[in-house]
Amino acid sequence: MRPFATIAAGHAATYTLSLAADAPGSLGRLCLIAPTWRGPLPTVMSGRRGLGAWITRAGDLPTIGAVLYRTNVNGPVVRMMARGHVYSDPNWLAGERLQQKMAVTKTPGARYASIRFVTGMLDLISDRESFIELVKRVKDPILVLYGAETPRRSKAEMEALVSVTHAKSVELPHGKLAVHEEFPDVVAKEVKSFLDRAATDSV
Repeated sequence: MRPFATIAAGHAATYTLSLAADAPGSLGRLCLIAPTWRGPLPTVMSGRRGLGAWITRAGDLPTIGAVLYRTNVNGPVVRMMARGHVYSDPNWLAGERLQQKMAVTKTPGARYASIRFVTGMLDLISDRESFIELVKRVKDPILVLYGAETPRRSKAEMEALVSVTHAKSVELPHGKLAVHEEFPDVVAKEVKSFLDRAATDSV
């Protein structure tokens, strides 16, 4: 039995779109929350990935990789990144929430996926045009949700999806890249509204 809908946030959105495009109807309606297709480093470096490939190779080395990871993934750095582009409230990631996040980063082998995400080595596509074409290939209804405070470069990619006729775009009054974590009730309300309409249309 195929699912009625699939919800994907951040980088998972591109993987979801790719599967939906290759296997129409396999994921049902798509709800994409702050969808991204490009890792942080390529975003800062305007798409260039040479440095990212080098960092990834260094990150795989036993000792150097562990040191490199801990230098860039620790409490102060995580809090700085969270304040910069992840959460609207600069104090949202603190206390137990921060402890939970840091516990994930300390899981054995965590650095391999983390480094590849940051450097763009997990990116399925390399430009906005490919992102839009991927969305156009999907035949199922699509909801794109993002917060008004989303960083400029990331927001531009999300707004570009408005040009696709079967993609409904909703800008929430608050929120950055983790709008679903910080404002779950608002996000859930928009998702429910979208899916309720889809259910009515299919009757």
